[in-house]
Amino acid sequence: MEKRWKILPADEPVIDLLQASLGISRVICTMLVQRHISSFDEAKKYFRPSLQQLHSPWLMKDMDKAVNRLLKAFELKEKILVFGDYDVDGTTAVSGMYHFLGQAYTPTQLDFYIPHRYREGYGVSKAGIDFAYTNGFSLVISLDCGIKSIELVRYAKELGIDFIICDHHLPDELLPPALAILNPKQKDCPYPYKELCGCGVGYKLICALAEKLQLDPLIPTQYLDLVATAIAADIVPITGENRVLAYLGLQKINTDPRPGIKALISLGAIKKALTISTVVFVIAPRVNAAGRMDDARKAVQLFIEPDYNRAYEYAEMLHHDNADRKEADTSITEQALEMLNSQEDILLLKSSVLFREDWHKGVVGIVASRLMEHYYRPTVVLTKSGDLATGSARSVAGFNLYDAIYACREYLTAYGGHFAAAGLSMPTQNIEPFKKKFEEVVSETIEEHMLVPEIIIDAEIEFTDIKQNLYKIIQQMEPFGPGNMRPTFIARRVKDTGYSKILKEQHLRLIITQNNLVMNGIGFNLAPKAPLLNNEMDIVFTLDENEWNGNTTLQLKVIDIRASA
Repeated sequence: MEKRWKILPADEPVIDLLQASLGISRVICTMLVQRHISSFDEAKKYFRPSLQQLHSPWLMKDMDKAVNRLLKAFELKEKILVFGDYDVDGTTAVSGMYHFLGQAYTPTQLDFYIPHRYREGYGVSKAGIDFAYTNGFSLVISLDCGIKSIELVRYAKELGIDFIICDHHLPDELLPPALAILNPKQKDCPYPYKELCGCGVGYKLICALAEKLQLDPLIPTQYLDLVATAIAADIVPITGENRVLAYLGLQKINTDPRPGIKALISLGAIKKALTISTVVFVIAPRVNAAGRMDDARKAVQLFIEPDYNRAYEYAEMLHHDNADRKEADTSITEQALEMLNSQEDILLLKSSVLFREDWHKGVVGIVASRLMEHYYRPTVVLTKSGDLATGSARSVAGFNLYDAIYACREYLTAYGGHFAAAGLSMPTQNIEPFKKKFEEVVSETIEEHMLVPEIIIDAEIEFTDIKQNLYKIIQQMEPFGPGNMRPTFIARRVKDTGYSKILKEQHLRLIITQNNLVMNGIGFNLAPKAPLLNNEMDIVFTLDENEWNGNTTLQLKVIDIRASA
């Protein structure tokens, strides 16, 4: 699939001033300005994240109510239930909150609850509330869920159970009747940073409670490895406060990880320092697999277990769940692609909606992502769960998926999510009318260019600009992720030396030259572009290091190739 290339603009006069202030290369200053950094002080904060850059938790709406309710529960020795979603964000949030309250409160008055994906579904569940009532819990802290659970929170209130909701999903106009709602996305919440993940919101409550209890201010930092794991897995922007939390959390992961994360690192055979990317592709899938294939409680047990050997046993369970997940994911993706390819109007549609009742519910979100990447359009994948069709949706860059699903709410029994990803349920008889309406909504609202994948390019550079010092500064721009992606460059009028070759019929090993300077590169899945090597090329790439026989050299990780104009 051909891709659009877009070079990010940057304000030249601002670049000039920043370069004069910092005394570093113009390429780096260009990328900093693109990231809204225009002064020495802003650059210092960017390159040196610290706890002091975090906002006060007391700026969040209802924080005082939440803390006071918890203090009252401590005083009256009430039973507290920590409730969270079954994904990485939910299980890390529950683990941190449960462990912290276990230190600050009486463990016998405390428990955690993770809803079973298949028996209870996403978010706050009636079964969970009934569990709380039957076992005498009078306060529930919900993490990474609850903002849409209006009827269920009302039901809990009728049973005499108070709710503190810690969530980051988009609220509707009508909110649940909780005692306190911590969610910076509320319209009237003054909290300066709006993009915290669910674990991040829970961390803020831990910080506020620790402050109120006059505990050592460094105590909450023991949970930063969990927060960083959640930030990576939930694909939230790595900007502002999230970038600080991710940076500090990765430091903890790489120097003093909790036993559960240490065990996952061992099972993943990770030898180098972890990055956000490593967490996304190695740690997160194993944690998510617990809820996808079985019971996510063991993910929490992994994170809170103090003994490494026992934690390793939990990690092995997640590792096996992930192997099962991979097998189901591969099989279902193949079936789904066959279904799509058999549709006569496949090239005319602006969306994809697929349903098969025997697909594994735990992997439909992954399958939706794979299909979206293949055909690059908003995609919904559904399977049968009880009497309903339930599943996940994924979007293309720039298109608001949540709004599109909201426009089809007349056919849905439940829905929720973000700009780019969502979950939804409906009666099976509503699948076809939903499919028709979703296609209508997408067709009317999506812009044509959004249906073509886009490569964002930070700057045009020459091979002469590619030096070890440039790479070192780029490494200091980590952690990378949405809002702070690894810098991507374009080099024009590059020529093949004649030594480039195809590897394994899929990849390109490139040995290319520009202005008599030779660079090595690797282009994964770019073998079809091999004919372009016969003429001058423009290449888009990131910088990487290649280690071979004890030698480390810079290489280009080539993303795309075009014939030079």
